[in-house]
Amino acid sequence: MPRVASYNIRKSVGRDYRRDPARVLKVLAAIDPDIVALQEVDRRFGRRASSIPRALLAEKTDLEIVDLAQRPESIGWHGNAILLRRGTEVQDIHTLTLQGLEPRGAVVVDLENLRVVGVHLALLRRARQSQVAQIASFLARLPHKPTLIMGDFNEWSRQGRNLSALDAQFNLHTPGHSFPSVKPMVGLDKIALSDELTLADAGVYSCPAARDASDHMPIWADIT
Repeated sequence: MPRVASYNIRKSVGRDYRRDPARVLKVLAAIDPDIVALQEVDRRFGRRASSIPRALLAEKTDLEIVDLAQRPESIGWHGNAILLRRGTEVQDIHTLTLQGLEPRGAVVVDLENLRVVGVHLALLRRARQSQVAQIASFLARLPHKPTLIMGDFNEWSRQGRNLSALDAQFNLHTPGHSFPSVKPMVGLDKIALSDELTLADAGVYSCPAARDASDHMPIWADIT
């Protein structure tokens, strides 16, 4: 039963406005996931350098970076990164540029028996609707495989009505309130599963370290 996690790390800048990737990695190590989707992992401007040094990730966790980046100092695509437990085989990789006023992207990683999609959707409602439709359309064109989508959906509606393009292919889950970390009020971080996958357990990883490391708290799920 793999454990997955999603975490918007705000470029490793915590609530105290200090950039401290070690705090983020301490939280991830405590969750002990097999698969991780990170959002806002790379800095937004300039060289788009990763906020998490590769050497520090290798030292502090049992996770490896999927090679998605197209810049030498980045580890993600539009800030989205996928980490896998060390030794996991990757069969295929896709990167998507999502249209809208804000520059956004999604990443797709095929494992042996699972497709993993990492997303960080737009703040604007109409752009978010369009981006979800773009993702659903792209996935429908790929050879079928059990699929997991996770990330920061930026969806404030409890009914997820702006994410309806996923309804035909996926079951959407909100593990709990994950934002803002100082006093969580809304579940922006979500997981969507294709029909072959079952959510056995899920939650928000809430602890002092997680509340301090970013403005989001991470979500996790055990899936079968």
